[in-house]
Amino acid sequence: MPREAVLILGGTRDARELAGLLTTRGYKVITSLAGVTTDPVLPPGEIRRGGFGGAAGLGDYLARQPVAVVIDATHPFAARISGHAHAACETLGLPLLRLERPAWQPSAEDNWTTVTDAAAAAAALADGARVLLTIGRRQLAPFFERPGLSGVIRCIEPPDAAVPPGWRLLRERPPFSLEAEMHLIRGAAISHVVSKNAGGAPLAAKLLAARALRIPVIMIARPHKPETATAVTAEALAAAVERLLCP
Repeated sequence: MPREAVLILGGTRDARELAGLLTTRGYKVITSLAGVTTDPVLPPGEIRRGGFGGAAGLGDYLARQPVAVVIDATHPFAARISGHAHAACETLGLPLLRLERPAWQPSAEDNWTTVTDAAAAAAALADGARVLLTIGRRQLAPFFERPGLSGVIRCIEPPDAAVPPGWRLLRERPPFSLEAEMHLIRGAAISHVVSKNAGGAPLAAKLLAARALRIPVIMIARPHKPETATAVTAEALAAAVERLLCP
């Protein structure tokens, strides 16, 4: 079976940009979406929805498809699928590339506390904190379990847990403007911003707003992922694919 397709493990804006670049350059592109978002913005090319069933399931899929290279363009915090991709590609001898934007870095003007996970982020907040919580919908329990915390939860999909009194839910999709973020922080009397270090350039508007308003940020560090060849832009990753498939 000739291997001619590119499989993108996607779901991010960078993955959509990469799919567009590769499609316009004549590659057959399959983007796999985990199905977490109900109404995702779809990239060009073929779409596959749903999980694979672990590394073995992904390996079975790759063995049956004409995939020449796998690109991990998932969210920087999607450590499980990144591990599965690494294991499956290693077993099958397929090249694996990663598209991952660089992590955000604080400047001297920022007041960031870096923590390892959501539980540590919740523990770092003092009672009475008013929080802008922007970590997605799945790891909110440590914050909800502390009655002394309140604020605004912003996510695309509804949270897994019931939102307790004192919290306001905003279901919104980025990007957000600096003006809008400053208006939100001021209007909700936010004292702290809690974020995952999704990274990218420029710095997210919520972090620029926190800097301007001198609001402390609790930043959740990225999880460890297996080492693999990585590019930080879609253009650089597309060039790497061309070098692999058209040497």
